[in-house]
Amino acid sequence: MLKTIFPISVIIALRFLGLFIVLPVLSAYALELKGANEILVGASLGIYAISQMVMQIPFGAMSDKFGRKEALFAGTVIFMVGSLMCAYADSIYALFIGRFIQGMGAVGAVGSALISDLVKEETRAKAMAFMGMIIALSFAFSMTLGPIIGGYFGVDKLFLLTAFLAFLSLFLLFAIKNPPKIRSVGKVEKVNYIKLLKDENLCRMNITNFLQKMLMTMTFLSVPIIMIQQFLWDKKELWHIYVPAMIFGIFAMLPSVIVGEKMRKSKEMLCVGILFFALSYFFIGYAKDTLFFIIGIVLFFIGFNIHEPLMQSLASKYAKVKSRGATLGVFNFFGYFGTFCGGIIGGFFLKYCSMEQISWIVFATCTVWFFLMLTLKNPAFFQNIYIPLSQIGQSYLQYLESTNGITEWYISDDTLIVKFNAKILNRENIVKNIIG
Repeated sequence: MLKTIFPISVIIALRFLGLFIVLPVLSAYALELKGANEILVGASLGIYAISQMVMQIPFGAMSDKFGRKEALFAGTVIFMVGSLMCAYADSIYALFIGRFIQGMGAVGAVGSALISDLVKEETRAKAMAFMGMIIALSFAFSMTLGPIIGGYFGVDKLFLLTAFLAFLSLFLLFAIKNPPKIRSVGKVEKVNYIKLLKDENLCRMNITNFLQKMLMTMTFLSVPIIMIQQFLWDKKELWHIYVPAMIFGIFAMLPSVIVGEKMRKSKEMLCVGILFFALSYFFIGYAKDTLFFIIGIVLFFIGFNIHEPLMQSLASKYAKVKSRGATLGVFNFFGYFGTFCGGIIGGFFLKYCSMEQISWIVFATCTVWFFLMLTLKNPAFFQNIYIPLSQIGQSYLQYLESTNGITEWYISDDTLIVKFNAKILNRENIVKNIIG
């Protein structure tokens, strides 16, 4: 499994490193550009998410039709071009356009779908968790390198580094094996996006992705500005805050995966993460000195890293195999929309609200979010059966289509894969009826 997912994880991690490395200092840098104010800075911080949001579903659907690797290549090239434009931006508007083009290379859902294709569902949680930890490590490196490189050499050099990392990741595509050929049996249905949006479990996961990414962007927008303007820190010193916070966050990932996946308590862990978000903003909002403010940032990163290794895995479990790219595209659509809204809302809050008021708004949002997540259905009862095509009987299709509790079936290479609800059906009986 590790050999299969490592190059994919590195490609996604390099991409996130390129995005994350500018976050610790981008708001402070952008505020100094020609024509800048807090709201335009927030828009520039989050605008890449709008183009990501718009392109996420088309890229996911394109990967379903033409191939995951082809979609990854196209998205990475677009991202590289946008990074170069940001590097040479001389005004807030030029930065805005460059960030928009960066976001057009929307391959997050494609990478997750590729891992889902290559790894069996029983071990997919480990694969997603591994990818999440690689991304978290890239996040930690970016928190260190961003303020140092940006502080000493300029934020434009960070964007040039981002473009270079995107270029390197193109070569890793050759190390990724092609996913198995998957075909449906029986009636083939087109992807119904209205049905995807109405699915209760996917709806809750979409809302979760939206709110988590919104809070992340709000935090990265406000933290550098507050530390520099209120607590009089230098840009070069910001890594002293981010690195310890990220270390605590990484240590929170392991128990999150163990409890969430091995103990099948993903929903409960997501709820714990929400509680950390709410608590973190009370420390941030009511901090009168640097120590309390840093504690709030640490609590936020713990909550964020409790969520991160679980969300893609959990969303993929509710997706049908033939529409997995589209489903994860919708999921990431909401996440990137949350990123954009976090930039706009965060800029508005910084301009017109106190941090105490912001903390109460976040608390109220987290309260509603927490109770909504309590109604999420547990996917742990869905299991898969793998049967070689040479063993299936003649009437297997009639049995699959008429049996309540069988949710999906398809052929991957020379194997029939059947997904069923273990609370309703017995594995042995299913195999007996399929083999005939």
